[in-house]
Amino acid sequence: MADTRVVVIGAGIGGLVGALLLALRGCVVTVLEKEADVGGKVRRVAVDGALIDAGPTVFALREVFDEVFAEAGERLDDHLAVRPAPVLARHAWNDSGRLDLHADPARSEAAIGDFAGAQAAAGYRAFRAEAARIFAILENSFLRAPKAAWPLPLMRRIGLARVGDLLAIRPYETLWKVLGEQFADPRLRQLFGRYATYCGSSPFATPATLMLIAHVEARGVWLIEGGMSALAQALRKLAEARGVTFRTSTAVARIEVAHGRAAGVISRDGERIAADAVLVNADPAALGDGAFGPEAERAGGPLGPANRSLSAFTWLAHARADGFPLSRHNVFFSPDYPAEFRAIAAGRPPADPSVYVCAQDRDAADGLAPAKSSSEGRERFQIIVNAPANGDTHDYTPEEIERCTQAMVRSLTRCGLTLEAPLSHSLATPNTFARLFPSTGGALYGRASHGWAASFLRQGARTRIPGLYCAGGSTHPGAGVPMAALSGRLAAESLIRDRASMRPSRPAAMPGGISTHSPTTANMA
Repeated sequence: MADTRVVVIGAGIGGLVGALLLALRGCVVTVLEKEADVGGKVRRVAVDGALIDAGPTVFALREVFDEVFAEAGERLDDHLAVRPAPVLARHAWNDSGRLDLHADPARSEAAIGDFAGAQAAAGYRAFRAEAARIFAILENSFLRAPKAAWPLPLMRRIGLARVGDLLAIRPYETLWKVLGEQFADPRLRQLFGRYATYCGSSPFATPATLMLIAHVEARGVWLIEGGMSALAQALRKLAEARGVTFRTSTAVARIEVAHGRAAGVISRDGERIAADAVLVNADPAALGDGAFGPEAERAGGPLGPANRSLSAFTWLAHARADGFPLSRHNVFFSPDYPAEFRAIAAGRPPADPSVYVCAQDRDAADGLAPAKSSSEGRERFQIIVNAPANGDTHDYTPEEIERCTQAMVRSLTRCGLTLEAPLSHSLATPNTFARLFPSTGGALYGRASHGWAASFLRQGARTRIPGLYCAGGSTHPGAGVPMAALSGRLAAESLIRDRASMRPSRPAAMPGGISTHSPTTANMA
């Protein structure tokens, strides 16, 4: 791979991992990032003098990153201070209904039993076992493999002798329906249905296959000193040490295609950067929407509004909090989950929303006080309410924003949490996310995982244009920080295989051997 020139557009987690792995294989890699710093959705915003993580906050599947650092001859623990979180998340429905899920599954089972009875604890055991089985079936056949174009290739990977496993992942039943079989208590159905929102989807339309997300989280949630942005900075440092060149505040206007192949990029300043391959770490909808020029449009199709994942209203606050014993990750549920998702499907923010609160200074499980208090007892919060991805078609008015803010405050107050008023905060709406991530309408997770075919319709690493690849949370295998990292790995591996298949080779007689598909036909994604 020496002298293979690769341009990576975008320095999100997928782009950072892809760039590093390509450099380790000898490629000459240049990363172009339109923002002033790396990270993509993993970003920080200053509020009242405090830096607050404004993107993903849950770090799971740590082994994905351990593997990346190991390939560079390093240990993740030598670059980041990482420790396990004893409490995965704290959940509340009112000022007395409260339930923690723990890193120790036995403690979670006991807590569920105390909360909802022995039958609920048994339902949790069955749910946990089924989620683990689904993950085991799909980890190597789907999550760590190039995108399967349709169920038949996936069945081949799983093994025709294990055809029952394809049905065992329950692709034709909704998550909400299956949870109803396992949990009689509607609060538990709501709690475990929330995992659909991890990939920006509704539990009422998402296949039960996605219960594997609960297993991913149950394997462990980790806390990173300095927040998730510290992970992006560590990957950048590691990549730079291996020769990757980063150019921030450099937007790409056009991807060049010559002789049917990606041949380089043109920056918005008019600079041409030649390349043998281009890796796009952006929402694939931007390709089909013409955001990277007309030559690249055929690489992918635009994503229609009906297929978009969720957007959000996100408040970043530096404030005092009283009344509720916060953990790091907290969820305050609405009393009517179906109504919440009906409103979003109709293009409206929910009037009575569920609210996620990441208390970024809370490390202790007891929630009695912040581990690191900031000035005058204030803490850093990221507060999220799900919203429709209509940021390109609807301008949210100050009145609408205020109604959504008051709805969020009411949900917290119902569960006993009070934030100081007036709230010192920065607010992002679907309009904000539509500007940050072009061609998405503010959708934060690419295509919604609705229906059994959604995973097969997601963009894979390879595109219709040879030499042009995709990576990121909107690309296979899906949304979330570890999935974005796996997409960067899959893109790098696809590029390397394709370049290797183009090398001229001298025919040679070989004793025996087997016939195999070429990398470019066997792993089309």
